[in-house]
Amino acid sequence: MTCDAPAPAASPAESAWRSHGPGRRSTRALRVRTSAVLVAATVLAVLLVPPLVQLDQQAVDLAAKLEPPSLRHPFGTDDVGRDLLLRCVYGLRVSLLVGVAAAVTATVVGTAVGAAAGALGGWVDRALMRVVDTFSSVPHLLLGIFVVAMFRPGVWPVVISVALTHWLSTARIVRAEVLSLRSRPYIDAAVSGGASRWRVAVRHLLPAVLPQAALAAVLMVPHAMWHESALSFLGLGLPTHTASLGTLIQTARGSLLAGQWWPTLFPGLFLIVPTLAIAGLAGAWRERLHPRHRSELML
Repeated sequence: MTCDAPAPAASPAESAWRSHGPGRRSTRALRVRTSAVLVAATVLAVLLVPPLVQLDQQAVDLAAKLEPPSLRHPFGTDDVGRDLLLRCVYGLRVSLLVGVAAAVTATVVGTAVGAAAGALGGWVDRALMRVVDTFSSVPHLLLGIFVVAMFRPGVWPVVISVALTHWLSTARIVRAEVLSLRSRPYIDAAVSGGASRWRVAVRHLLPAVLPQAALAAVLMVPHAMWHESALSFLGLGLPTHTASLGTLIQTARGSLLAGQWWPTLFPGLFLIVPTLAIAGLAGAWRERLHPRHRSELML
């Protein structure tokens, strides 16, 4: 009776080849190109469609309500006869505006807090991190609901709500990066040369963490768009007469129960596809900033 010998363990070179071989590289390149095309199409749609299409996205036509997709209305119409394609483009425009504004605001706040905590250290670091821990202990959606409840429904209350719940991760990332940079020789040289903490932070530490902060902002845009859609779907975000992807899905619930699928499907696709594309591009950027260790291939 014979038994097969166990297969030899793969060498580091073979493991690297499997992880980063031509197939993996081509798949990654295809994913990045697809994401770039989708992001470009999203930007062109929100910038060019409203000025070029001379139609009012709020125009009501009760005779054409809940028409299925056709050549006249490629995405069909909603429950009051408005063209869903145009409504989805306007909704994407609003949701993207909320996402970008919230991401930029949260990144600025998080970068300032993280840089101050890492550069100053001591009691400042401990106090700021306790603030971060306090905000982190509250569920994001619950805190967002509390913030929007303090204002009248509108775009900027939603932006403030999303920004206040999304700056925490950026603060932690920037603080960790600053702490690692403080041990670099050129920082020690600047301190030995008489540079103050403020000068070191502004001239050396802050420029070094800006790529990380910019990446955090891009990664935050899809999350902020989903957060706005969740608040609007619950009726706590934007008012229903404002076309955002969340409000379009929220107002289409009754149509879906009645068997009309298109008022829910197309706004959902306009939410899913651009956010996945932005996340794909951000992931490729993150790989360039933090390349994985690749072993040399022994050919």
